[in-house]
Amino acid sequence: MRHGFLGRRGGVSTGIVAGLNVGLGSADDPEAIAENRRRALTAVAPGAALVTVYQVHSADVVTIDDVPAERPRADALVTATPGLALGILTADCAPVLFADVDAGVIGAAHAGWKGAIAGVTDATIAAMEALGADRGRIVAAIGPCIARASYEVDDGFVARFCDQDPANDRFFSPGRPDHAQFDLEAYVAHRLATAGVRRVELLGLDTYADDDRFYSFRRATHRDEPDYGRQISLIAL
Repeated sequence: MRHGFLGRRGGVSTGIVAGLNVGLGSADDPEAIAENRRRALTAVAPGAALVTVYQVHSADVVTIDDVPAERPRADALVTATPGLALGILTADCAPVLFADVDAGVIGAAHAGWKGAIAGVTDATIAAMEALGADRGRIVAAIGPCIARASYEVDDGFVARFCDQDPANDRFFSPGRPDHAQFDLEAYVAHRLATAGVRRVELLGLDTYADDDRFYSFRRATHRDEPDYGRQISLIAL
């Protein structure tokens, strides 16, 4: 399965989004975004047709068999159609790529904290099964995302997760008063394993801490920057 997690290097965008910005929601030059998307696709799956979604931090999944006229509002895609490249955009959230090689079914999910706790990875696995995949054969990889050391949350955030499952407390470590540090990557890996995915690869790369390599929404916010770039993760049959 052709796949890759791309960062910000190698693109044509300039200014505060300099690099391989693929975010249609940014204020970047549309021609630069289009060229960056072309370069990303060529690097991972030359000749494939790129399909992305209008991400809304949900657990919604769409099954794709052709390039839609408009981007569906969802946070994950699955397909069994050769020649399609599924793309997920992130800037701190966790991109997750899925594959059942034997069945010829792939998936890609955008797992921010809202989508993760709502079950976007579980929904992606279920949608893959509807196309003939077996969750026991599915392998998954979690790409660059904000790491525990960089992800400060308040006590209300912690309560949301612990109200769902008290064992979720393990994904938080103490921070400054009334705050904690959240391990999004570990939480997403836990959801995948609990759903029956036996092989989960974690890249362990912190988007917030590596300005030269990755875009980060939280870093841009802390710097009071007016815009931020998005990187893309791709998988294709």
